[in-house]
Amino acid sequence: MMKLRKAVFPAAGLGTRFLPATKAQPKEMLPLVDKPIIQYGVEEAINSGCDQIIIITGRGKQAIEDHFDVSYELEKMLEERRKTDLLKIVRSISDMMHVAYVRQKEALGLGHAVLMARELVGNEPFAVLLADDVIDHPVPALKQMVDVFNQKQCSVIAAQVIEGKMISSYGVFDAQPADGFNGRLFEIRNMVEKPKPEEAPSNLAIIGRYILTPTIFDCLSKTTTGAGGELQLTDGMRMLLKQEKMYAYVYEGRRYDTGDKLGFLKATVEFALKRDDLGGAFREYLKGLKLS
Repeated sequence: MMKLRKAVFPAAGLGTRFLPATKAQPKEMLPLVDKPIIQYGVEEAINSGCDQIIIITGRGKQAIEDHFDVSYELEKMLEERRKTDLLKIVRSISDMMHVAYVRQKEALGLGHAVLMARELVGNEPFAVLLADDVIDHPVPALKQMVDVFNQKQCSVIAAQVIEGKMISSYGVFDAQPADGFNGRLFEIRNMVEKPKPEEAPSNLAIIGRYILTPTIFDCLSKTTTGAGGELQLTDGMRMLLKQEKMYAYVYEGRRYDTGDKLGFLKATVEFALKRDDLGGAFREYLKGLKLS
């Protein structure tokens, strides 16, 4: 029986939508309240049973490596000043998992980023998490997908129901309902990238959580590149679909697209309101705003 242990985080993108903030800081390190975006994804992977994290980085991403590393100077200072609560928070970051990094010299598409992890993943299933998609639910979205994977033993892709014209901004599943999992599971027949609303095969959009079998690496290595020399993960998954069954799972939870400025602001506000130490005062502040 295949078991999921490894999670891959593509993080080599330039984050141009958040310039100038991302000129000298990785977009993955932008904070939601006081925690970097990528840490939410890493914690989700760990809480879903993954104990090995692989981060695909590029030029200018040193801050990600520093964040998950031990900071001796900071820890010593906090220890000397007896700031034990802060010391515990800092140490928990570096202690939470085994992490490895692969350098992607050029950002040549999501498929290329996944292919860069081939040697570290080896011949076992793995998860891919796009840090921009922060999904809030008591049961992590990836954990929900792991439950499906453990039963079906084949690739599982996260899906979200998108109504109306917005469906054209996503990859879309052509899928049929499958038994079990409270009507949330669908067997995939095909995938269409950013179709016109009237041509979309369903209202099930592909979201940034994937559990893939290692066969995907052979498929990606045989997939031709598209515009700009980019290798698309969706093209590789279409080839995989010809060899193995694949399922789409409509996860439970609220998703925030933190790669979008408005989505990032919504996430910041809602995560702050849920905090015991901030929520009350922040809620009173918001009530006092005179919004026209």
